[in-house]
Amino acid sequence: MKENLKMPNHVAIILDGNGRWAKAKGLPRNYGHVQGAKTVEEICEVAYKMGIQYLTVYAFSTENWNRPQDEVDALMKLLRNYMKNCLKTAEKNRMCVRVLGDKTRLDEDIRTRIEELEEATKNNDGLHFQIAINYGGRDELVRATKKLAEKIASGALAPEDINEASVSSFLDTAGIPDPDLLIRTCNEQRISNFLLWQLAYTEFYFTPVPWPDFTKEELVKAVEAYNRRDRRYGGLKEE
Repeated sequence: MKENLKMPNHVAIILDGNGRWAKAKGLPRNYGHVQGAKTVEEICEVAYKMGIQYLTVYAFSTENWNRPQDEVDALMKLLRNYMKNCLKTAEKNRMCVRVLGDKTRLDEDIRTRIEELEEATKNNDGLHFQIAINYGGRDELVRATKKLAEKIASGALAPEDINEASVSSFLDTAGIPDPDLLIRTCNEQRISNFLLWQLAYTEFYFTPVPWPDFTKEELVKAVEAYNRRDRRYGGLKEE
């Protein structure tokens, strides 16, 4: 890795290709998800050692409920196990964990584990790790709009006071800086309803590598590509 690389402060990743990776090896799709969860743990550690402060992964979308029931059940079982392991990993690495998305559709025991994980890690000063579960960008914006409407209806907020900051404060990512870099694996080139508001000025990096095969070397390639981008934010770049 080049020593003079500028690290993105916040990296978001769409974890794609678990099922295809498994199928290519003649294995069940669910085995791909298990391997994908292991890759998440490895990349969390690698990212923080590289100097990345925030990492957000798209684990389960609002659309994923439409998958075959046995796959959804397996993903929920994997999520339960991951919550346990994540607590141990967070304690070891001082990782601050936060779950994004609408938790109301999740089973009560999963919601309880999420609350315990967030509470136990909220003061940790290591990597800020966000997991998007039952998350959809449009759903997030609808939920935020409802909260704004409630504030206006109660008189706590005037319509003319609505601005980008007030909208952001009602999003799942309130208090978290927008991603500098979005990575999507397995050659798909779309954002699939992920962080629609937050990705306004984010650099995109697409790789054919399926998520279970994503390594430190692949993350370095993404950061190197990020360093070659012209980050103007609509203005003139300083010479």
